[in-house]
Amino acid sequence: MSRLFGTDGVRGLANGLITAELALEVAQAAAVVLGHRQVEDGKRPTAVIARDPRASGEFISSAVEAGLASCGVDVYDAGVLPTPAAAYLVGDLNADFGVMISASHNPAPDNGIKFFARGGHKLPDEVEDAIEQEMSKPRLRPTGADVGRIQRFSDAEDRYILHLLQTLPVRLEGLKVVLDCAHGAASGCSPEVFRAAGADIVVMGAEPDGLNINDGVGSTHLEKLQAAVVEHGADLGIAHDGDADRCLAVDERGEVIDGDQIMTILALALRDAGRLKDDVLVATVMSNLGMKLALQEAGIRIEETAVGDRYVLENMRANGYSLGGEQSGHVIFSDYATTGDGVLTGLQLAAQLAKTGKPLSELSRLMVRLPQVLINVKDVDKSAVKTNQALQSAVEAASARLGKTGRVLLRPSGTEPVVRVMVEAADMVTAQATAEELAQTVKQHLSLEPADVD
Repeated sequence: MSRLFGTDGVRGLANGLITAELALEVAQAAAVVLGHRQVEDGKRPTAVIARDPRASGEFISSAVEAGLASCGVDVYDAGVLPTPAAAYLVGDLNADFGVMISASHNPAPDNGIKFFARGGHKLPDEVEDAIEQEMSKPRLRPTGADVGRIQRFSDAEDRYILHLLQTLPVRLEGLKVVLDCAHGAASGCSPEVFRAAGADIVVMGAEPDGLNINDGVGSTHLEKLQAAVVEHGADLGIAHDGDADRCLAVDERGEVIDGDQIMTILALALRDAGRLKDDVLVATVMSNLGMKLALQEAGIRIEETAVGDRYVLENMRANGYSLGGEQSGHVIFSDYATTGDGVLTGLQLAAQLAKTGKPLSELSRLMVRLPQVLINVKDVDKSAVKTNQALQSAVEAASARLGKTGRVLLRPSGTEPVVRVMVEAADMVTAQATAEELAQTVKQHLSLEPADVD
């Protein structure tokens, strides 16, 4: 039987994998593992729950609340809020755990259930496994005064907004910002935060109807934001995804600024302010080599992790580092948040424009983004990537040709028989040719298809 929890909670088609029955059962199991096993005898466990505005989130969150309360957990319903808001509120309320109902950047028919431990931290694999194991056991059945109560967390959004505003080093007066909220969870709070911070804002993608989340807008569809920034003569554009745990940007010329460029700008700003712990940025192996070269020159070291913001978070927590993230726009400020926060990231980026007086196009030139080509090679034996000598020899030869201004990364997919071939080089022609050459080598030596027999 496959594992229920994936890389970021339980996610799938609503009323396909994610049914009301499953939501009820997983919530009842979480009530035991994250609630009753963690609290002192006689104390009622508490949980915060939030969701993005998908239509299915209404019945899924109701099922989760019913499951928790039926097992003796008091529930604070925060309504529609970003994932990082849910994580923050768990800590701010001193709750025992939290639940977020969202499928992030996925289309509206999907949904997901994600849990946070005390303090607002993501769960390690072993705790998720414990919840899954608990689902097969008899349920808790408290009665009378021992059942949980459900109440509206009426000031949840206000608490989160005040927290975000308190992180700003400067006000944003004089900046014109276009916000694309992806018709998602940040549609209410992101415009309110930027407006309260003093920015002149233009808002798009902030009319969620339960079905239009991520539909042609947000961080996975930047074309409309690029056009709007130029049309309105804005200083920058900020794009969130459906649950607002990521942020991508657009400069005043309409050019996309990705997560690596954002992290470069913010790492240098924190270093100059004396707040970049050990002068280290934590990033995944997929971050652009251009970021590494730029930060090395500035005396900032990059610690690399496997792909996934959970691995970035684990490294940051283990070592106390203050900044980390991914090229996709998951940026984590450990001084202010326990997970990626797209609204927080957008505020901090805008603050650098206000503080320096420089346009985003100039700040982004701190890093030269090297051409990057990614090819997915299907139907191959991904387990042999590191053991096939012919393939390793080809990788070593390609890496030697590219030198210090290029690199090769072969990474097996975690979910399908695919090997991802990523090549960076000083120019696109070299990157493309090298990637195609290595993709052919992968097919030749790792193919799962039987060889032709004459």
